[in-house]
Amino acid sequence: MHRPPTPDTSRNTLAPVLRDVRAVVFDTDGVITDSARVHAAAWKEAFDAFLRAGPPQDPGRRRPFDVRDDYLRYVDGKSRLDGAAAFLHSRGLDASAETVSAVAADKECLFTERLRAHGVDAYPGTVRLVRALRRAGIPRAAASASRHAGELLAHAGVLDLFDVLVDGGEAARLGLPGKPRPDLFLEAVRRLGVPAGRAAVVEDALAGVEAGRRGGFALVIGVDRAAGPDMGESLLQHGADIVVSDLGELVVQGASK
Repeated sequence: MHRPPTPDTSRNTLAPVLRDVRAVVFDTDGVITDSARVHAAAWKEAFDAFLRAGPPQDPGRRRPFDVRDDYLRYVDGKSRLDGAAAFLHSRGLDASAETVSAVAADKECLFTERLRAHGVDAYPGTVRLVRALRRAGIPRAAASASRHAGELLAHAGVLDLFDVLVDGGEAARLGLPGKPRPDLFLEAVRRLGVPAGRAAVVEDALAGVEAGRRGGFALVIGVDRAAGPDMGESLLQHGADIVVSDLGELVVQGASK
């Protein structure tokens, strides 16, 4: 007696919004790993030291860096140089190439010290989703403006869950412009062999969801880990199709881990 083939139900562990997607690109900081807070703390220390060293004639320009509002608005998701320049411009301060490079280098040292002293963890909900995607045979890429992305993923024990990694070092080597330009994500799906129109991007930064929208991705997922009430709406306004607070929400409840 002929038996019909057993249906592949692996995609049924995924939320319906993901079942037609052929590849997924994940940002690293704040999406895969709990490293955005470490970046924000390093930026604050670097910027506040720069602000204290400047002339005090305009206190408004010298108010301390805010780890939520300033971080999300000016540096989150961007390269170090782009982030430093954007924040300094926002305060009307010297944003010459020399100054930007000095502040960015200070931040780099501070971040590296914190990373190697304390490490970072991967978000359990993200790991659950990535494993569900792997079971379903959906290729996965990690993409980040940070040169530390590989080190972060390795420290968190999740580097082997991704088929492709495009980090800040690769972006610099290839001359890829930073977010909100989509080039980093487009390079990731190119390496996965899937067109952007059949792939998803997962991002927690405003510049990142805007990059996903500009790149013509089939689905742009925003991750809102902010404590305030407005971030989810901002992610939607910048290009996210849906917003979740935890990526575990995109795995069907009861699916195997």
